[in-house]
Amino acid sequence: MPHMVVEYSANLDASVDIAQLCTLLSRTIFDTGLFELGAIRVRAFRAEAYAVADRLPENGFIDLNLRIGKGRSAEEKKRAGEAIFAAVTAHLAGLFATPHFALSLEIREIDADLSWKKNAIHPRLRGK
Repeated sequence: MPHMVVEYSANLDASVDIAQLCTLLSRTIFDTGLFELGAIRVRAFRAEAYAVADRLPENGFIDLNLRIGKGRSAEEKKRAGEAIFAAVTAHLAGLFATPHFALSLEIREIDADLSWKKNAIHPRLRGK
């Protein structure tokens, strides 16, 4: 862990390079110093059907959901969230120049007793 899931409204395709956003998120998550490189996953899902606020067709959203394992203090989680939100906000500054965009981020801790993982990437990266 961490796993970042990006959901975004389809009407943002013309104005946001989602692959670039995923790269930014991955780098920013790693740069917090709280997570191992081999554990970071970022994936994006385009929402074809959505209704935002007053349902104007130009209304769009990006929702960021970060799932992390236990073991970080509240202060560390807050610092990570603030760093991620600031990086994405700066990256999407042009969208905030319009009155039709909403950005959200939530960090959720995973219950270790109810989470199973097997990662062949860790040994390769740790061996360097």
